[in-house]
Amino acid sequence: MSEFWLISAPGDKENLHALERLNTVTSKSNLSYNTKFAIPDFKVGTLDSLVGLSDELGKLDTFAESLIKRMAQSVVEVMEDAKGKVQENLLANGGLKEKMKCLKIDLTSFVTHFEWDMAKYPAKQPLPSVVDTLAKQLAQIETDLKGRTAAYSTLKATLDSLNQKAKANLFTRTLSDIVNKDDFVLDSEYLVTLLVIVPTQNYIQWQKTYESLSDMVVPRSTKLIFEDKEGGLFTVTLFRKVIDDFKARAKENKFTVREFYYDEKEITREREEMTRLLSAKKQQYGPLLRWLKVNFSEAFIAWVHIKALRVFVESVLRYGLPVNFQAVLLQPQKKSSVKRLREVLNSVFKHLDEVAAASMLDAAMDIPGLQLNNQDYFPYVYFRIDLSLLD
Repeated sequence: MSEFWLISAPGDKENLHALERLNTVTSKSNLSYNTKFAIPDFKVGTLDSLVGLSDELGKLDTFAESLIKRMAQSVVEVMEDAKGKVQENLLANGGLKEKMKCLKIDLTSFVTHFEWDMAKYPAKQPLPSVVDTLAKQLAQIETDLKGRTAAYSTLKATLDSLNQKAKANLFTRTLSDIVNKDDFVLDSEYLVTLLVIVPTQNYIQWQKTYESLSDMVVPRSTKLIFEDKEGGLFTVTLFRKVIDDFKARAKENKFTVREFYYDEKEITREREEMTRLLSAKKQQYGPLLRWLKVNFSEAFIAWVHIKALRVFVESVLRYGLPVNFQAVLLQPQKKSSVKRLREVLNSVFKHLDEVAAASMLDAAMDIPGLQLNNQDYFPYVYFRIDLSLLD
């Protein structure tokens, strides 16, 4: 599973024994893989300030998770032709020990080997300053993300629109990539070349009848210049003065004259515009993808640091001063064992909050009309880290 549970319990002897029991039970039953989660000692300040900080961190946590999900989706959109390789571009590089900074660190490895980055977020600073640093970093990444992806998205939307027009049916699709100057009689005072859409099943009928649909149709002037699964686009040359009559007779025979005037300058402009847009997209692709990879990594690393801060603040508020708690990272082994793992945790730590433990037992019961099983309060400090960023 790509889900982790970050929990903490008091660091006294009784609770350290409880953690040992948890490790024994979860290991024997293959419920979860557990590791200690190291969090530095921060300057606590007052408990009142921690209450406000707890609320601020909750909002920052939500914002950070939303941001990295948007960035992951942006990588998907940019890598539209190589979506199978998206995951290998969503990494947490440079977030571990010096000797591992040059390696490609996947998200799971970063979380399970988490170390607080003292250089970026000095633990000796007051907690509000650390939180402010993280908040400003993420806000700047979001601002840059909006600017960089907006330009690319506009370009991509324009290209997609042009491509859709090129893939549309013969009644609406662009014709600049189909027609050539040689297909038309141009600059004639008397003659004009029309484009006619003929259903596939009516090709033979068209060949037999087009010359007689009106007077003054040039014999043997029709040519199939393009076709799709529904029909073909034929040229036909006739005298200008019979255009209206020809259109009416063609319609009676289920042939549709496509309104089109061959303008070489306009067609050249359309073709050059497509070439320019494709070139611009190619030029933006590399720099944008590199920026997304680097800043996704930065945002993800910041997010996990926020989780660590939330555990610290909540543990101090829950267990009191002096600071003494042990944080543990649990990775549930399979979805079917999640309920059992929660029951084990509740059993091991129910002494921390008998009321909460009893509520959990009640919530586990399926009572029609009640949604008690959605509670996120437990006898122990608990935060979820979900790495399913593309779901």
